[in-house]
Amino acid sequence: MLADIFNWFTHLENTKPFALVLFFITFVGIIVYVFSNKKRNKRLESYKNIPFEEKD
Repeated sequence: MLADIFNWFTHLENTKPFALVLFFITFVGIIVYVFSNKKRNKRLESYKNIPFEEKD
């Protein structure tokens, strides 16, 4: 059973769509994480001005 799964991954016609779906799910997860919570959203938005702040 496990050998069949590993054999399935060795064929490029199987791994390319799998990688595409995996990366798409990861991308959507990051977008949902960043924009889901308003408190986190405000905190992340405040970070965009860090390069322009003067050092004391």
